[in-house]
Amino acid sequence: MPSEIEDDIKLHIDTVMQNAQRAFALYRQLPGRQRCAFLYRIAEELELQRDRLVEQAHRETFLSPTRLQSEIGRTTRQLKMFGDLIAEGSWVEAAIDTAENQAAPASVDIRKMQVPLGPVIVFGASNFPFAFSTAGGDTASALAAGATVVIKGHPAHPETSRLVFEAIKTALEATNMPAHTVQHVATGGNHGGKLLVVHPYTKAVAFTGSQQVGLTLLAYARERIDPIPIFAEMGSVNPVVFYPDALTRHARQLATQYAQSITMGVGQFCTNPGLLMGIQGQALQNFLLVLGMEMGRTAPQKMLHTGIAHHYATRVKEIVARPEITVLTPTPPLPAAEGEGVPVLASIEAADFLQHTLFTHEIFGPFSLVVICQSAAQLQQVLQHAGGQLTTTMVATDSDITFFAETIAFQQTVSGRVILNQAPTGVEVCASMVHGGPYPATTDARFTSVGTSAIKRWVRPVCYQNFKDSMLPDALKNSNPLGILRLVNNQYTREGGLPVQAVPPASLHTDAH
Repeated sequence: MPSEIEDDIKLHIDTVMQNAQRAFALYRQLPGRQRCAFLYRIAEELELQRDRLVEQAHRETFLSPTRLQSEIGRTTRQLKMFGDLIAEGSWVEAAIDTAENQAAPASVDIRKMQVPLGPVIVFGASNFPFAFSTAGGDTASALAAGATVVIKGHPAHPETSRLVFEAIKTALEATNMPAHTVQHVATGGNHGGKLLVVHPYTKAVAFTGSQQVGLTLLAYARERIDPIPIFAEMGSVNPVVFYPDALTRHARQLATQYAQSITMGVGQFCTNPGLLMGIQGQALQNFLLVLGMEMGRTAPQKMLHTGIAHHYATRVKEIVARPEITVLTPTPPLPAAEGEGVPVLASIEAADFLQHTLFTHEIFGPFSLVVICQSAAQLQQVLQHAGGQLTTTMVATDSDITFFAETIAFQQTVSGRVILNQAPTGVEVCASMVHGGPYPATTDARFTSVGTSAIKRWVRPVCYQNFKDSMLPDALKNSNPLGILRLVNNQYTREGGLPVQAVPPASLHTDAH
């Protein structure tokens, strides 16, 4: 890239981030109900533009109009869900420990709550042009937290991203939000992305995509003088363990269910079941025979773009060429047409799987690898070797649950979401959802990118000691003007009317730390 172009990109990014920082100083102070109105208005603008957005996204991604209509619905629900969360207000986790002047020695009035970090960079995802992109969950949760947002539009659907941002701009103006509360960067490529991550005003980053790009962003963050959190969801093979009694009783039904799950959306979901495993036996063989046939009957479909389709075909060819691999689908693992993904099921013995990390890597598309184990102990070895995951699923009867209790307990340690007798494909948007997991599924297993807990990525706790009541944020004031649930002297309450007992400096006593 010529130096003059790099200079122009750097100047543009610097201007964007200065705008984001100025807007943050104003936006962070707005009441939750005002930010709620903004999020609701974004949802309304998206609904008004629904048909136009679906048409454009279908043109750019090949995702079906039905799928895109559903995704817009999910996106607007997310925005309203976060709006409701901050309008109620208890999410700030207000805690108050009042001074007890009769104590010996006297204690101190201490109060704590969550406050926004600062400007957040959101990288749009290729496979979710609405729900994980410009106005998706990352943007919604960051705005709810009181952070300003800079969106790096994904090159796979640039016009869709631009149209969504236009809806956000309309909402910004209609609700009188500070200028530049949300900004959109559509130029600069990878260089622009790096400049956004390393800019001193950036305080956190959200990313959904490949492990390679996620780790690159993490490396950029480490170049900074002040490290910042990178919340990267980097893919998952979402292991499914089929226990013997369940397969004996329901082999055909399970094969049909998982053929649909593996091929749904041409396998382009982060919760796609890409790794199946079971114990060697007739029940497993019967299941795999039907599963292979069902997947082989599924017609190839267009993937998100030709680059993803090419990468999928290349990766599948590399895997099935390995001597340890047996292909179980009758269709040759080659694209039927330009840009299409062909469903492929393959198997490998557990002993061979455990020899390499190659087989643990996600193949983004309608592909699943079956690991054939010889014992429950080997099932556990395979799960451990596969590494951290977004989901893990157990397909088991009551008899299996009792007999394989140790393996089932181990499954609960390797992922953010543990599922019994349902396919992992699909992520419910609700308060109890965890869409995250141990590395390498994400860079920080303590957080989720879906559900109301996603807001916690963009905040930090601040403690206010010995403050005058008039100086405190509303969430911590004695009268509790917001009416939120607070932890007051170790008791949860919505009541106000706390005593003001500031301790004179001479009598302060704190533990050394």
